[in-house]
Amino acid sequence: MNWSDLKLNSDGHLPVVVQDDRTGQVLMVGYMNEESWQKTLETREMWYYSRSRQELWHKGETSGHIQKVKSLWMDCDSDTLLARVDQTGGSACHTGEVSCFFTPVTLPGH
Repeated sequence: MNWSDLKLNSDGHLPVVVQDDRTGQVLMVGYMNEESWQKTLETREMWYYSRSRQELWHKGETSGHIQKVKSLWMDCDSDTLLARVDQTGGSACHTGEVSCFFTPVTLPGH
């Protein structure tokens, strides 16, 4: 699959859902630009585009918590990527949590 085959969001990025390959836990959501897409394919480690810093970002570059790619899956519309990874270091979230998804939302009536 080539970058030109993908349907990007309005900012020209590809959303990426990142899942622990062993446990199935959703770890985080990131975004890719063409450069991070290519680096991920070349290195088999996750690279993202940081929208807040507006720069390329290698996951684990400063923390050592690298995400090694086990498999990549494109959704049916070619507009979202699922990355199954081996998360080293135990923490995918910048807060130190294993997953970025640790805050429950209370549904009305519950």
